[in-house]
Amino acid sequence: QLVTQTIAAEGQIDILVNNAGIQYVAPITEFPEAKWRQILEIMLTAPFLLTKAVLPGMYERGWGRVINIASVHALRASAYKSAYVTAKHGLLGLTRVTALEAAEHGVTCNAICPSYVRTALVEKQIADQARVHGIPESEVVEKIMVAEAPIHRLLEPEEVAHLVTYLCSDAASGITGSAQMIDCGWTAH
Repeated sequence: QLVTQTIAAEGQIDILVNNAGIQYVAPITEFPEAKWRQILEIMLTAPFLLTKAVLPGMYERGWGRVINIASVHALRASAYKSAYVTAKHGLLGLTRVTALEAAEHGVTCNAICPSYVRTALVEKQIADQARVHGIPESEVVEKIMVAEAPIHRLLEPEEVAHLVTYLCSDAASGITGSAQMIDCGWTAH
């Protein structure tokens, strides 16, 4: 329905950026099943359904870009984030399948895998991370969020936006099925 309304208002969808995230921090043994389902619905099922809905029009026009905002957690796991890590691993898989199926139609699909970005989602995690790790909130960013990255800082949203813009350009027409890391070096380990 969202896609139909957007097409009615705008005419067509040439670029889809799937960017949704929610978080719940808890050990697997304490992770609520309802929260698990909610996270997977928002972060994996919704991108699948949106991608499925826009591909026919992109195929018809012979051009399109699908960008999935995944996470460094599409390639690395962190304790206490079972649903988030699972959803992001799945989103990377969806990215690769979409790339394979869409290539012959002039459509590319890529994932952007940032480390922690300075957003409300990250800010909301600080208290939960402090609780499960048994450290003060003031130490969470340095000891948990940026500890694995050689460049010890949070990313800014604009850094991710610049990569989205590039992947949507004609200069990136040969890039598909990729996991574009913007992780301050986290996955260099």
